[in-house]
Amino acid sequence: MVTVTRNKLVYITYSILDARGMVVEQHDLPVGYVQGAHSGILPAIETAVAGRKIGDRVEIQLSPEEGYGLRDESLVFVDEIENVPPEFRRTGAEVMFENESGETKVFYVTSVENGKVTLDGNPSLAGQSVTCLINVVDVRDATPEEIRNGRPLDAAGGTVH
Repeated sequence: MVTVTRNKLVYITYSILDARGMVVEQHDLPVGYVQGAHSGILPAIETAVAGRKIGDRVEIQLSPEEGYGLRDESLVFVDEIENVPPEFRRTGAEVMFENESGETKVFYVTSVENGKVTLDGNPSLAGQSVTCLINVVDVRDATPEEIRNGRPLDAAGGTVH
């Protein structure tokens, strides 16, 4: 049976659990990436599935640094509600901001109270340790083009997060 090694195309499904054991993210459709090709998959996940085979299940703990990062308080903004367009005056609203370089970032409204709106650009799990439950669904040799791109080129490739 084929094992996960460098330049293999790997398909996984996974769940992410918070510190209370609650599922906060789940991918039942396989996500594909090329092992060792800087595909965007978390390095800790690549390390955990290295040497595994189809059907293997892996559980790993990720520190904030390995997972969603530490909280960055410079990404939290509070503004007067009258300065915020009405469609963004509700908790959970997504707001896209663009910097001088043209890069965009999503911020979420986390609070609307006392005439103020709080926006947070941190991932919701920033600063938290999480558990990843990973299932190895398929493994095959990656094509040269897949190795260059770090991900599958077929329609069933899923996306890398």
